[in-house]
Amino acid sequence: MRAIVMIPARYGSSRYPGKPLVPLLGKPMILWVAELSARAVGAENVYVATEDRRIVEVVEAVGFQAVMTTDDALTGTDRLAQAAEQVEADLYINVQGDETLLDPADIRKVRDAKLANMDDVINGFSWISEAEDPHSVNIPKVITNESGELVYMSRVALPGFKDPNHAPKQYKKQVCIYAFTREELSAFRQFGRKSELEYAEDIEILRFLELGKTIRMVETRPGSLAVDVPEDVPNVEAALRQAGQVPV
Repeated sequence: MRAIVMIPARYGSSRYPGKPLVPLLGKPMILWVAELSARAVGAENVYVATEDRRIVEVVEAVGFQAVMTTDDALTGTDRLAQAAEQVEADLYINVQGDETLLDPADIRKVRDAKLANMDDVINGFSWISEAEDPHSVNIPKVITNESGELVYMSRVALPGFKDPNHAPKQYKKQVCIYAFTREELSAFRQFGRKSELEYAEDIEILRFLELGKTIRMVETRPGSLAVDVPEDVPNVEAALRQAGQVPV
């Protein structure tokens, strides 16, 4: 079965325009993500889905493949669904274009979980570190049942508690690696709008709950650090240096 990585990369981000091309240690962010994805599945199986020719030119200049989508995709997953119509594969792994510190082994882990559970949508999670604030709205918190299936995801700190003695010792957070079939992506897009919970939380995977899909959460290595806003860039560059990453 052919598994490919598709990286949604929107130039016209409302919070951070041009984010995929922001230089990190001198190299555009989208190339960091494409390169770590290539270490997981091979460069021939990595695609960047974008609405902007500037991103296409950057990724194709170094040998990666790009797929043009429209500029009105509701979410990155909708963009992926558009791109999946143009590229044939058995499963599509969505790697978020601002996750430059992901471990390639975790991409393979999500892929393998999908191969073992083809009827489920797969998503990654890790435990929130002591250095992170579980109350930050920039961190989607994850609640699973005891079988590892997603119950809900929220920007507020969940699970809640009535008795302070029952407060959770740790919280789970979403890691933006997903795995889908083309049929799942098509159903997601054909929903035609953001679901009410998806719109309120601004967490797109919640739409799959409205479609009755089981979302299986797979634990990944902690330490992922995304670029959500310009203020995140110095921290990500420092983490890249600490990890010994040197631009090629």
